[in-house]
Amino acid sequence: MTSEMITYICKRTVVSTKPAQAGKCNPLSVFDRLMEKNHIRIVYYFPSTRNGEPGVVTKKLRESLSHVLTCFPIVTGRLQKKDDGHWMIKCNDAGVRMVEARTQGSVEEWLKNVNRDKELMLVTWEDMFHKPYFWATFYVQLTEFEEGGLAIGFSCSHLLADPTSATMFVKAWADTTLAGTMLAPPFFHPLPPPRLGNKNPNHNPYTDLINHYKSTIDDRSPAFTNNITNYVTATLAFSGPMVQACMLDTSRPSPFEAMAGLLWVCVSKVKGMKQGLISMSICLDMRKQLGLDKGFFGNCLVYNKVHHAESLLDKSELSEAARAVGESVTKMNNERIMDLIEWLEHHDYEFPPLMNGHDLICANLEDLDPYATLFEEGFVPIRVSYYVEPVFGIGQILVLQSPPSEGPLSRMVMVTLPADELSKLCDDDLILRFNPTILMG
Repeated sequence: MTSEMITYICKRTVVSTKPAQAGKCNPLSVFDRLMEKNHIRIVYYFPSTRNGEPGVVTKKLRESLSHVLTCFPIVTGRLQKKDDGHWMIKCNDAGVRMVEARTQGSVEEWLKNVNRDKELMLVTWEDMFHKPYFWATFYVQLTEFEEGGLAIGFSCSHLLADPTSATMFVKAWADTTLAGTMLAPPFFHPLPPPRLGNKNPNHNPYTDLINHYKSTIDDRSPAFTNNITNYVTATLAFSGPMVQACMLDTSRPSPFEAMAGLLWVCVSKVKGMKQGLISMSICLDMRKQLGLDKGFFGNCLVYNKVHHAESLLDKSELSEAARAVGESVTKMNNERIMDLIEWLEHHDYEFPPLMNGHDLICANLEDLDPYATLFEEGFVPIRVSYYVEPVFGIGQILVLQSPPSEGPLSRMVMVTLPADELSKLCDDDLILRFNPTILMG
């Protein structure tokens, strides 16, 4: 199936049913500003609905989108620079871009042969316009399959939302479509303020985390600007029993730590590492650690370098890799994240970094629950894919929930690597020991 088989019917702007407060602006946090060079794409696949008449579903979704946008003024606003040179959102009800499309076959047939390029045709994205004030930061694409099924592609600038916020928005849209009301409204408030009472002269900031951000911000390498590597993505579905087996092999109680350790070792092997492991950073959502509401809308992902003892790798490579991941997770607590926030607030930077441009990035997206997104009663997503773009450098690993029917321990792992390396990864003996199903790639 080629792009010619997707018919793009129209592109329109959808605005909220109620105007935003006149003159209202929202500043962006230090975590927001760090993600300026990235964007997010999500694709939800839904089975056939009872109403198969073309255009009826998209009309209903378009109308409900207008209603939900009234609670998300940041989504319909536009970027503008403040006097200090930092971005803010002017809540002017300029709206989101919606693309309506149709394609041949059924959603089930599409999923049998999908790959990265085909999947990204289902989610519109346009890079920042040279006049940002006229550029939409959020996009929706509705693609109806002629023989049944629907794909909803959602994309946004990472400057304004992380995967948690993006998933929350689509869930709010679905709730509004299904029940006419939003079950979990968003909260737009800043990150926790600097600790004014933190005057303890013996307090030592967590320098490992700060130094990781400092090195990323200070890196002026132009490598990503002319990157021509052909990256491809594979989705590996690990069953609950296989994830549990990996947890036992690594002596780790966390599915993420076990999966991250496994992929770290295997990716290092396919990249030709004879001893030791390649450089890797983990990426975790810090809402809980910072005491933020689940509905906090914005960026709350934090990156941390994973350090390992090379002297121990020959003895138990997989176990040591997972242990190192677990140690990095443990170190990301409230006090250390506040140290980072305060350092970022006091060390301004002229040019935003590319946070996923150097290390192998392994992001824990297990807490997302996209399968709770119901636009129509009884029709749950049959698959959901996430992309944090662009991908440069070593590659990217996203650890996600599987559909609930697969069991609580099952995981889907989306791996993005150069094409030749990904092919080797899918044939790696250690990966094959845990018998993943390759859903895409």
